[in-house]
Amino acid sequence: MLLTLPATTKLLCAADPGLLVATPSGIMTFPTTLAVEAMTGWRKELTGRGGEGIVAAPLDFVVKERGGGMTSTILVVDDEPDLETLVQQKFRHQIRDGQIRFLFARDGAEALEMLGDRGSIDMVVSDINMPRMDGLTLLQKIQEGDDPLSTVIVSAYGDMANIRTAMNRGAFDFLTKPIDFVDLETTINKTLRHIETLREARRRQITAERAHALLSRYFSPNLAERLASDPAAVDLGGQRREITSLFTDMAGFTTLVETLEPEVIAPLLNDYLGEMTDIVFAHGGTVVKIVGDALHVLFGAPAEQPDHASRAVACALELDVCSQSFVKRWEEKGVVLGATRLGLNAGPAIVGNFGGGRYFDYTAYGDTVNTAARLEAANKQLGTRICVGESVAARVPGFTGRPVGELLLRGRSEPLRAFEPLSPEDYEAPATRAYLDAFGKLEAGDFTAMPAFAALLGLRGDDQLVSFHLKRLLNGATGVRIMLD
Repeated sequence: MLLTLPATTKLLCAADPGLLVATPSGIMTFPTTLAVEAMTGWRKELTGRGGEGIVAAPLDFVVKERGGGMTSTILVVDDEPDLETLVQQKFRHQIRDGQIRFLFARDGAEALEMLGDRGSIDMVVSDINMPRMDGLTLLQKIQEGDDPLSTVIVSAYGDMANIRTAMNRGAFDFLTKPIDFVDLETTINKTLRHIETLREARRRQITAERAHALLSRYFSPNLAERLASDPAAVDLGGQRREITSLFTDMAGFTTLVETLEPEVIAPLLNDYLGEMTDIVFAHGGTVVKIVGDALHVLFGAPAEQPDHASRAVACALELDVCSQSFVKRWEEKGVVLGATRLGLNAGPAIVGNFGGGRYFDYTAYGDTVNTAARLEAANKQLGTRICVGESVAARVPGFTGRPVGELLLRGRSEPLRAFEPLSPEDYEAPATRAYLDAFGKLEAGDFTAMPAFAALLGLRGDDQLVSFHLKRLLNGATGVRIMLD
């Protein structure tokens, strides 16, 4: 026996040992008489003499007997009076076992009424020639519904014109008269398997969408999508992947936290991180860590992105514009914020979930990541806001930016050539051309590099990278190799 329990309905039922309560969350067994109450929400209480149990399930769940599958309801539409008796006799074992339930209508009009009143019908078997409304018209109206049922059309042998019309209107299959009941049983089983396949696909889609919506509250959208569709893809362990790692940090944020009230810090930080992460997500980046105001972002993981470096540079330029605008807005409110500095580096890294058995921590490890963090820190001494390694510039077709120098970073024995990326418009500006000329002289050891940088600083007094190089030259430094503190 199959009973559907809608919300606010109470059912007291006596059952043989082995009563099952089937829910989308799983199947629970209660061996004695149960009082079942379907309540609003997700919590259902089931109490029996053996104790109390709680099962989480949506509204409308199913109570069924052990050994029985979900009962399929089939609507048979035919004006022949003997067909009902023949069908009930042929399928008496399946009906007795609760596998199939048949409903009967005499024509298409009656069938439509039954379909409107009973939402539990799984499939339709319909004759074509009937009074009031024929089978082809019924089929068309069924297909016009929001969730059209699988329909098997029955027609006279050799009536290929009507059969073709039925198939073109969306019939799942057809049978010919006189009905061969073995063929009917085979066709019904095939149709029900098809329906279950569609429902299973729909259930999986709904489950994935729900999981994605929930996970998106806690993870980057692309990581949430990966988790929802294939949790094993981010299981414990890692894999070597070509990525671009991006770090951000707002200057002076720690000091700022100590001086401002919580009711100021909370909206400030939430607004800042909201705007910054929106930009990251728009470029396909994955935020793997937020510490205070600082972000660690990956491009090229968890999903492969052949253009990960280009995405990262475009993202960094937009983050720079956003952070400067954010500083100006809060300055108007009387809060002075520091500049946001960004460091980027590209190359191989180990990426995966490294949080142990209890904690999910999707991140990346390796020299590529460490170097990106050190390039972010190098901005403070260089006077830049964005600093990228040569590995990034080399991977970006048509990269536009100013060379910074060959940096000797802490923990590295070899110098790393670094760049300050620029928008194409800024790269074509006269000041950038003048900088490239001055830097070329510096790199060549030309003594005219000093007056070139001095003249450039006179034109752009706020260019801190130019000021940095001029101070180096005034202090007796030469070349472009730079030892950072």
